[in-house]
Amino acid sequence: MQSVEIDPRAVFDVVDLLGVITNGILGGVVARHLKMDLVGFVILAIVSGLGGGMLRDTLLQQGFPVALTNPAYLTTALAGALIAYLLPLEQRWTQRGLFFADTLSVGCWAATGTIKGMAAGLGWMPSILLGVVTAVGGGMIRDIAVGRVPAIFGGNTLYATSALIASAEMFVLAELGQPNIGMGGAIALSAVLSLAARRFGWRLPGPANLNPKAFKRLARLPRPGKRYRKKHEPVRGRTDPKGGSSIGQEGSN
Repeated sequence: MQSVEIDPRAVFDVVDLLGVITNGILGGVVARHLKMDLVGFVILAIVSGLGGGMLRDTLLQQGFPVALTNPAYLTTALAGALIAYLLPLEQRWTQRGLFFADTLSVGCWAATGTIKGMAAGLGWMPSILLGVVTAVGGGMIRDIAVGRVPAIFGGNTLYATSALIASAEMFVLAELGQPNIGMGGAIALSAVLSLAARRFGWRLPGPANLNPKAFKRLARLPRPGKRYRKKHEPVRGRTDPKGGSSIGQEGSN
């Protein structure tokens, strides 16, 4: 019996196009929410599904963006726009399916951007940064296009953090001569981290306050287990001004 060999590159291409159509649909969902016409659906789908890769290729300046030379990318993004235009996609299972596919694409695109940066001769930091830009750039441009603060700037469940970790993992394994394992690991790692962050509500902390006044207010807070009396509360065992002890006088008339 012949064993079936799976080409890692083919699997990677499938996940790549899955990410394009998923983010194309998500761009269309935003267009539907804002009651745009068909042009708005198409533009937001292309920007959301292909914006990160086009931004990456433009920064590298090594030929035309792949999204313009490979017709499969534009076709897939337009298919996502058409799906979102025809279907409301408001069911819970639909939203969960789109989120899961999006988590796979984050790792896939992060790995692509990182390996392309390495192939261009960039160091570890710009290569990882390029991976993050590839993964989150499309959604960021989409949000800016509709006048919203990009979701990666806060309030989301570790979307950009997943891309950063996946990019770093891809760089390490590519340096060790295992790019295929790095790509698969980036996809799996991003998906697991994003799903766990959504399940448990993990988010990055907000801004800190290192002002000295903040430390003074913190020092005045009551300590656990320490008893504090109100100013008007009588102290047991203390002699009252009229003479005698206050012990046993509470509650008597």
